[in-house]
Amino acid sequence: MRQAEPRLQSKLLAWLLGPLLALLVLDTAVTYWTSVDFSNLAHDRSLNEIAREVALHIKPNGSGPKLELSPAAERILLLDQDDRLAYKVWTQSGAVIGGDPEIARPARLPSVSGKPLFYGAVLHGEPVRMVASWARVEGDDASGPVLVQVAETLNKRKRLAWEILANVVVPQLLLIVMATGAVYFGISRGLVPLKRLQHAVSDRNHLDLTPVEIHGVPGEVRPLVEEVNELMQRLGKTLDFQNRFIADAAHQLKTPVAGLKAQIEMALRENDPERVRHSLAQLYVGADRLSRLVRQLLSLARNEPGATDTVQLQALDLNAFALEISMGWVPQAIKEGIDLGFEGAEPVLIDADADRLRELINNLIDNAVRYSQRGGRVTIAVATSENGEGRLSISDDGPSIPVEERGRIFERFHRLLGSHTDGSGLGLAIVSEIASLHGARITLEEDRSDGIGNTFSVFFPASRSEADRDA
Repeated sequence: MRQAEPRLQSKLLAWLLGPLLALLVLDTAVTYWTSVDFSNLAHDRSLNEIAREVALHIKPNGSGPKLELSPAAERILLLDQDDRLAYKVWTQSGAVIGGDPEIARPARLPSVSGKPLFYGAVLHGEPVRMVASWARVEGDDASGPVLVQVAETLNKRKRLAWEILANVVVPQLLLIVMATGAVYFGISRGLVPLKRLQHAVSDRNHLDLTPVEIHGVPGEVRPLVEEVNELMQRLGKTLDFQNRFIADAAHQLKTPVAGLKAQIEMALRENDPERVRHSLAQLYVGADRLSRLVRQLLSLARNEPGATDTVQLQALDLNAFALEISMGWVPQAIKEGIDLGFEGAEPVLIDADADRLRELINNLIDNAVRYSQRGGRVTIAVATSENGEGRLSISDDGPSIPVEERGRIFERFHRLLGSHTDGSGLGLAIVSEIASLHGARITLEEDRSDGIGNTFSVFFPASRSEADRDA
């Protein structure tokens, strides 16, 4: 069975009303003990008066004081509608003059000249309130004072204490009940914005990522709504990226797949082994182009802003890193008849993601080799700029990019007009995205006067570790 989830409304009620109930319990206990003391104070006076009446019936005798209290007078004196009364009289020496033999002499005697002593005791198995006081016998100065004790059960004392408690606690309880209703109503009204937010989110289409209206939202809830809106904005960017990638992939893969199908159909219709081999060779070229296109599409998706992959920047030597990658292009450059050169100097430290930086350099070299004429020259150069940035430059001897085309060369799937070189138009777009992820900037230098050659330069911020060391 699923455990019920805690509700905010219940928690607020518990936190607000819990302390009130705790205070009510504490106040009830304090009020009860106070009412008991007040009840004892009120009835102790009458109990002391009974002790004085008993003392008035003690008369002097030759052998000592004597209690002269007839049974009728005793019944009248001890008559009470609610409680039972009992008494006992002692001489100063400890002899019993009269009264209930079950009443024990108090462990602590009152002062002879002081106030009467009130205390609790048990008589005949019942709790009682007891008073003990010394009284002098008129006309008998030789015997000294006598100790008078009077006991009374607690019925009317308890009743008075409970009446006082009820008169104090019941109004407080009613007040807390009213406060509970007011608090419940206030919390319900205060949570209305959260319920509106719930309906605003639950009632909308899964593709509707427009911001939630924050007008009239309390200040405590506003940060939550703003965070929800920001999350929707990020989700919108991610969905736009995914939709754009799907559209680009569908558009770009359609043509090479159709070409492969056509080549396969031609190969199936051929009986001449040479023609079949030619078709298979064309199929290999087409499959290679399709494979390269898929790799570039995946690379573009991986480096798209908002992609799930995180950039792991680490300090590395751009000079040594670019030299290592350039050496891997030597066989391809020799095959294409390209003079591939490298110009480097001292180590140039930058913060970069090695895998992504490798993609950037490979795409720039591939672009330079692809557009250079046979016998041309491609130069990779690494240096430190005047303001401390790491500079990676790749120059080629291909046709200069027209000025009117330079603003679009970093757009995806854009290819120069009149170019007969195979390509998907994604290489420079990937370079631009990776440069942005590194906080780098990429430039295309002005062409030479003869209209030949292009130089792409990427400027990376200096490594933080290097900056800290210089500081």
